[in-house]
Amino acid sequence: MSQDCLFCKIANKELPAEIIYEDENLVAFQDIHPQAPVHILLIPRKHIDRINNLSEDDAYLMGLLTLAARKLAVDKGIDKSGYRILMNCNAHAGQTVFHIHMHLLGGKPLPHLG
Repeated sequence: MSQDCLFCKIANKELPAEIIYEDENLVAFQDIHPQAPVHILLIPRKHIDRINNLSEDDAYLMGLLTLAARKLAVDKGIDKSGYRILMNCNAHAGQTVFHIHMHLLGGKPLPHLG
């Protein structure tokens, strides 16, 4: 845990958030500036500031994040129509909170990225 980290504080319930899912490894909550009808942020409880600082030991944790995103897509009813999972790394990619997090977006057609 980083004492100044917004997402660590949410995971530890020191700051309010609309939590959708949590377990011993992960917390998922509503994005406060949603870009789609479904916009959920999934974070590990372990503080890792950016993707560049992941280690081999974090591979299992990253798998858990992805599987939780899939489960939430089913729970929110967007698994059939489609959804996007997205992670940003560093400022040029749009990372504004330096605690790794995955965005789950869906519930409407999303713009093509590539």
